[in-house]
Amino acid sequence: MGTRYGSANDAMRSALAQVAPGTPLREGIDRIVRSKAGALLVLSDAPEVLAICSGGFLVDAPFSPQRLSELAKMDGAIVISTDGSRIARANVHLVPDPTVPTSETGTRHRTAERVARSIDVPVISASEEMGVINVYAGGTKRQLQVVSVLLDRANQALQTLERYKARLDDALDTLTTLEIEDVVTVKDVVNVVQRGEMVARIADEIETMIIELGVDARLLRLQLDEMYNEIDDELDLVVADYLPPHRNVDDTLEEMARLKDDDVLNPRVAMKTLHLGDVDLSDEIAPKGLRLLRRVHGLTPQLAMRIANNFGGLARLQRVTLDELMQVDGVDAEIAREVKDTLQRVTENTILGQYH
Repeated sequence: MGTRYGSANDAMRSALAQVAPGTPLREGIDRIVRSKAGALLVLSDAPEVLAICSGGFLVDAPFSPQRLSELAKMDGAIVISTDGSRIARANVHLVPDPTVPTSETGTRHRTAERVARSIDVPVISASEEMGVINVYAGGTKRQLQVVSVLLDRANQALQTLERYKARLDDALDTLTTLEIEDVVTVKDVVNVVQRGEMVARIADEIETMIIELGVDARLLRLQLDEMYNEIDDELDLVVADYLPPHRNVDDTLEEMARLKDDDVLNPRVAMKTLHLGDVDLSDEIAPKGLRLLRRVHGLTPQLAMRIANNFGGLARLQRVTLDELMQVDGVDAEIAREVKDTLQRVTENTILGQYH
């Protein structure tokens, strides 16, 4: 599994996990919706929450779906302990900062958004008439979907991910061929990173859906893990291969992740984010060889970096002798032969692939 999943809103994902199908809290919310009642639930009893509570009464009782639905028959908000194990207070009036902006129109949803934004706690609101359930957390809002609808959306997203991943795989194969032939341009590198970022974004959204689906997402989890496995590592190495020495791979990928979709798809914006220097898309650029070196069995990332830095690029690395490799600190005869054999095998496979 890659590392990009954590780039999404962790606060929202944590809240979605608490209200996913199969959880006691979701069962309680479903009971409220079925009874045509509304609800305003604050999923924290931290001091800053209690500070904006007015009226109501102390419950301090173990959480149960039945108890939640009974308490929701009153108009006020319900405060649930941070760990979800107890109902702390009920029928309270919440008084959040009125200057906090909100895009909601209904009183309950407006209050929920203001509370979530002003004191950074997860808040759930369920409307009486429409049965709409909104989750507010981490400065964002998400409307809970019916499981069947969400499963359909997730399966469609998986199909989209499969198509994008196929394009990414093609771009990576093309990049490998160009690297072997030493004719890579800036545009070729940008193309791979753009596709990789879009794949990561689709996978990220599917991961959020999986969390929201809870117990109903087992098959989706297996499909996503199989499809997305090791993509992140490959993209990290592409960026590391071309990034200037004074730049950090993780920081660069974080910058890319913060871009809007349109900016990611703009080659010049993506090129600037990769910090490749004063270059144009048509300029040639040489890889360090890290991505191909990582295919060498038993070669640690640190030793791969040492070898790449020692020879200054893939083109030179392809021509080195065993003796030259063994002059690198940490490289013995066995590792040197493995490096030579791997690079030779990649070259041969790349050449053969052009004729199929």
